[in-house]
Amino acid sequence: MKKKISLIAALFSVVLLSNAQQSKEYTTGTTFGLRGGVNFQNVNGKDEDGKKLENDIIAGFNIGVNAEIPVAPGFYFQPGLLYTIKGAKGTQDFQGLTIKTTARLSYLEVPLNLIYKPTLGTGRLLLGFGPYVAFGIGGEVEYEGGGNSYTEKIKYKKMVMDTDPDDVAYFKPMDAGANFLFGYEFTEKISVQLNAQLGLVKINPEYEGNTNDQSSAKNTGFGFSLGYRF
Repeated sequence: MKKKISLIAALFSVVLLSNAQQSKEYTTGTTFGLRGGVNFQNVNGKDEDGKKLENDIIAGFNIGVNAEIPVAPGFYFQPGLLYTIKGAKGTQDFQGLTIKTTARLSYLEVPLNLIYKPTLGTGRLLLGFGPYVAFGIGGEVEYEGGGNSYTEKIKYKKMVMDTDPDDVAYFKPMDAGANFLFGYEFTEKISVQLNAQLGLVKINPEYEGNTNDQSSAKNTGFGFSLGYRF
């Protein structure tokens, strides 16, 4: 019996040592990388009357940098900074005319992900999640209807006052939510990933004197991206 226990313990030690050696290849220190890809974004929630928003997806993009900090064998903390485009398409009726709207919101986004990289084949899987916070820096809303079109610039404000211009589209300056990602790292340098994002805070501002507004708009989306580590 003691011999069997000793043999099992020895085998277990060999497995642990093998896994540690595999992880050691990737835990030599902090690395930096570039990442870029395409977004498929939408804005979900309720309108000012409490009815469900019926928006359509738009295509955007994201590009930026990140760091990868080893925290345990196979686990990494990955903070980043991205320039990303979010938004949605929709329609609204105005005085008997159907107006098509396309909103494109520009953000500087800071994802803070925890990544797990188990070995698979000649590379490694990428499994990750974490929060993000984003700050609005620009964008525009395009309106089309009756053969005409015009564009409004986006301005970011928490509270829209009665004295603010009405030829501007307003959104809250901050977005925040959760990231989820799944991908594959072919080598220590090149990777591909599918990422999903769930906005958890309202991006529509409050309006002075409007106490009956039930609107609650939140960013959601998914996308594909390529990464390169130095």
